[in-house]
Amino acid sequence: MPASAALPTHERTGGRDLLGRLPVVLLMAGSCLPILGAVLIAPVLPRIEDHFAHVAGSAALVPLVLTVPALSLAVLAPFAGVLVDRLGRKRLLVAATALYAVFGTAPLWLDSLHAILVSRILVGIAEAAIMTCCTTLIGDYYDGRVRDRYLALQTMCASASATVFFAVGGALGSAGWRTPFWLYAVGLLLAPAMAWALPAPAPAPAAAVEPALAQERRPFPVRRMAGICLLTVFGAAVFYTVPVEMSFLMDDLGVESTGMVGAVTALASAATVLGSVLFTKLGDHSRRRLPALFLLCALGFLLMGATDHLALLIIGAVVNCVGTGLLLPSLLTLALSRLDFADRGRGTGLWTAAFFLGEFLCPLALLAAQGVLGTLASAVLLLGLLTLLMSVALMLLTPRAPKSPPQSAGVQA
Repeated sequence: MPASAALPTHERTGGRDLLGRLPVVLLMAGSCLPILGAVLIAPVLPRIEDHFAHVAGSAALVPLVLTVPALSLAVLAPFAGVLVDRLGRKRLLVAATALYAVFGTAPLWLDSLHAILVSRILVGIAEAAIMTCCTTLIGDYYDGRVRDRYLALQTMCASASATVFFAVGGALGSAGWRTPFWLYAVGLLLAPAMAWALPAPAPAPAAAVEPALAQERRPFPVRRMAGICLLTVFGAAVFYTVPVEMSFLMDDLGVESTGMVGAVTALASAATVLGSVLFTKLGDHSRRRLPALFLLCALGFLLMGATDHLALLIIGAVVNCVGTGLLLPSLLTLALSRLDFADRGRGTGLWTAAFFLGEFLCPLALLAAQGVLGTLASAVLLLGLLTLLMSVALMLLTPRAPKSPPQSAGVQA
C-alpha cells in the first residue's frame, strides 16, 4: 500500500497493521544502525592501534573510535528530540540515515586518527537522530498492544544484531581494519526506502483541533519524564553489564577458549531475545511490573557475583538477560505512555540519551567498583544488591492502579 494511503491508528483492529510490513521493517533496520556503530569495529581495534602506533596517545585515542559515538548519542539525543518535534520525524530520519552512511564510511579514506575520531563523533550525531526518530515513529504509528509488541521487537532486533554485527565485523576485519566500515553504506539503501515507504505521522484528531499557538506554548512535562529517565540510566547499566563484562568474568574463572566465550555471549543474547518475546505476552501495566523485573535482574547478578563455578555463572547471566529483555521495552513503553504527540520527539530523545548514558557509564562504574572491592565479581555482586534495593524502592513507590495513557497519535491519511 502506498504511504499516502495509510490508515489512522484508530482504524487498525485486532492488532493487524494496515500500514503493511515495510514501514516496521525499515524502523527496525534503522534502530539497529546505532548498534552496528557500537560493536562492528570492536574486533579490529587492535589492528587500528597497530596502524596508528606512531600517533602520540594512540593507546587512549583508538578505543574512543569505538565508544565516542555512544557518548555523542547520549549527549545529543535530547537536541535531536527537539529537532524531531520541530522539523518532523520522517524528514529528519531520512537525512540522518544518509549522513550516517557518509560519516560512517569516512574512515575508508581518512589517514588521520584525529580525523577518524571527528567522523565518529559525526556518526554519533546521526545515530542520535536515527534512534530518536525510529522510536518516536513507532509511538506515532501504533498504540496499545501493537505498539508494545513493536517496541519489544526493537529490543529483540538490537540484541540479535549486536551478536551478528560483532561476528560480521570480525570476519570482514580479516581483510583489513578498514573493511568493516563499508557496512555503514547500508544507510544509502535505507534512506530512499524510508523516504518512499514511511507515512507522514500526524496528531490524533483530538490533538489536531487544539490551536497551534497553544500547542507551541504548552510546557514540556519535565517532571513527568525526569523519574523515568533517571531510572533508565540505571536500567541501561543493568542491561549492558552482561554483554560488556561476561568475557572478563569467564576469564577470571580460567576460561581461555574464545569459542566458549562466544557461545556463552550468544546464549545471553538469546536470553535477552526470549525476555523481549515474553514481554509481548504480558499485560499493559509496564509500571507495575518494574519491581519484579529489577528483582529478576538482581537475582541474576547475585548469582553471577557470588559463584566461582562456570555453570552457575552462566545460569545467573541467563536469568539476568531474560530480565533485561523484559526490562528495556517496559521502560520504553512507560516513557511513551507519558507523552502526547507534540512532546513525543523531545521525550523520546531524553529517554534515548538516558539509555545510552547508562551504556557509557556501565563499564566505568564497574571498573571503579572493582578498584575498591578488588574483583569484578564483587563489583557485579554490589550491582546486584543495588538492583535489589531498586526493586524494593519501586515496589513501595508504585501505585496500585496504573495511570491512563494519553491519547495516541495516528497516521496521516
